[in-house]
Amino acid sequence: MALRMTGAPDEPELVDLPWSLPLRNWPADQLVGLPRGISRHVVRFVRLHDAVYAVKEIGAFAAYREYAVLRRLARLDVPAVEVVGIVDGRLSATGEELEPALVTRHLEFSLPYRALYSRTLRPETAVRLLDALAVLLVRLHLAGFYWGDCSLSNTLFRRDAGSFAAYLVDAETTEHHEVLSDGQRSYDLSMARTNIIGELMDLQAGELLDEQVDPIDIGDTIASRYRELWQALTEPEVFGVGERHRVEARVRRLNALGFDVAELDVSTDLAGGEVRIQPKVVDAGHHARRLLRLTGLDVEENQARRLLNDLDAFRAADPRARLNESEQIAAHRWLTEVFHPVVQSVPRELHGKLEQAEVFHEVLEHRWFLSEQAGRDVGTAEAATRYVEHVLRHKPDEKAVLAPVPRP
Repeated sequence: MALRMTGAPDEPELVDLPWSLPLRNWPADQLVGLPRGISRHVVRFVRLHDAVYAVKEIGAFAAYREYAVLRRLARLDVPAVEVVGIVDGRLSATGEELEPALVTRHLEFSLPYRALYSRTLRPETAVRLLDALAVLLVRLHLAGFYWGDCSLSNTLFRRDAGSFAAYLVDAETTEHHEVLSDGQRSYDLSMARTNIIGELMDLQAGELLDEQVDPIDIGDTIASRYRELWQALTEPEVFGVGERHRVEARVRRLNALGFDVAELDVSTDLAGGEVRIQPKVVDAGHHARRLLRLTGLDVEENQARRLLNDLDAFRAADPRARLNESEQIAAHRWLTEVFHPVVQSVPRELHGKLEQAEVFHEVLEHRWFLSEQAGRDVGTAEAATRYVEHVLRHKPDEKAVLAPVPRP
C-alpha cells in the first residue's frame, strides 16, 4: 500500500512528516504544544514554516466523511476549521497498517473552552462564550447541518470585540440535509445542552468553574438563547396593510443581530387586510461583509460592528466628509489615518498577543476608560501607546506556539 494524500495541501513538506509512526509516537521535536480540548482520537499539532496544522488519527470512513463535510462547510461560509487533506495508506516500519490522518489548519488566535476557563472567566464572560456557541448552532441549522455532537469540546473560540466567535472543530458526526426537521433541530439542541452541562460539571469538579456558575442553568440558558435567535430569524410576522414600515423594521432587527436577509416571502390574506412576512434565506455576517467591502478587513462580526461604529464617528467628526465625500473614500482615509497607525504601534514582539481587530477594539475601550479618568478625550494615539505598555504587554500570548510537548 502506497502513502497517498487527498486534498490540496499548501505545504509539500507535509508529505515528509513521520507518517510511518503512530501519532502518539511522533518525535517531540516535530510537535508544538497548543491548548486543545478533549478528543476521543489522538491529536497532534505540527508547525511547518509559519503555519500550524492539527493532525488527527481517525478511521478511513470517518476521515473521508469529515473531510467532505468540512469542505462543504467552507463553501457555505459556516465557521469551521479549514480542512487540508487526508493521509492514507500509512504503514509502520514492520508493515502494520496505521489509521489515516485528517489534517486541518490550526485556527489562529483560537482557544478551546478549557484554556479559557482555566483563566478563571467571570460568569458573564462564560455566558458570552455560550452565546457564541448558540449562534454557531443556529448557523449550522440554517444551512441544513445536523451537528450530532455539539459540545464545548468540539468548538474553538476566538475573541470578538469583547465577545466570542465560535468555530466547529469536529465534524465527525455532522450530516448535511436540504432542510432540517424540527425534530432534528430539537434533538441536536438537547444533545448540546446535555454535553455542555456535563462538561461544566467536569470543570466544577476540577475547581475551574466560578462558584456562581450553575452548570444546569447554563445548559438551560444556551437552549433558550438558541430558541430566541431561531425564532427571530425564521418566524413569520403578521401585521396590517397600513403597517408596511414593519417590513423594513424586521430587516433592520435581523441586521442588528448580524444577519442579512437575502429573500423575504411577503403575502396578503384574501381580504387584503393583513400582510405576512417571513425570511426565506438568512445569511450571517452583515457587518463583516460591509467592512470587508469598504476596507478589505476580514474580521469577526462583533469586531466589524465596532470598527464600523468608529468609522461612522470618524466621518461625522471630519469636515471633509460633509463635502459629499463617498463612503468608500472616507473608509480608506479611516483605514490609513486611524486603524493602521493603531495596529502598527504594537511592537513586533507583541504581535502574538491578540489579532489586530481585537487590539483596535481594546484600544477604543481603553481610550474611553482613560478619557473618563482624565475628564477629556485623550485621543486614539495616546490611548494606543498607553494600552500597549500597560495592558497588552501583560496579556497572555494567544497566538504563540508553546514549547514542544513530551510524548504521553
